[in-house]
Amino acid sequence: MSQQSENGRRDFLKAVGVAGAVVALEGVSAGGRKLSARLVRGPEDPEPPNEIVAKILKDRFGDRTIQRGHLTLDMAKMNEDGRYVPVSLESDLPMAADKYITSVYFIIDHNPDPLVFAMHLTPRIGPLAIQTRVKMRRTSWIRAICETSDGELWADYAKIETTLDGCG
Repeated sequence: MSQQSENGRRDFLKAVGVAGAVVALEGVSAGGRKLSARLVRGPEDPEPPNEIVAKILKDRFGDRTIQRGHLTLDMAKMNEDGRYVPVSLESDLPMAADKYITSVYFIIDHNPDPLVFAMHLTPRIGPLAIQTRVKMRRTSWIRAICETSDGELWADYAKIETTLDGCG
């Protein structure tokens, strides 16, 4: 191989390497902006782990603040079988005609489809008390988020461990 073609090859590989680094860095910084542009979080609230969860949160709630409180997510912290994970959710928010919970969402961060539960409510159901079961792919945060008729968002979070893939 001639010296000129070897230098041309090196220049080409350097240019490709630099372009790849720029694309990789832009992807990381843009992804960070997407995830951090999300809702205002408290110090103990989990970060969205990926763009899918960030998109669900952004699409459903926009830039509104999700506050922690008024919800109690009750479930075992360790579940051997991810195919059957019991979940209980209660709220002390009023269910009156002028202010009530309009929607409840369960988001499991590492499931193939993270939005596993969405329910729309009326004040006629009375106090919020939901018992259900969900499937979990692996150890993950579960986010229970409710929206009130005046647009407030309330949440509770739990990190749940599971040893058997329930989504496979």
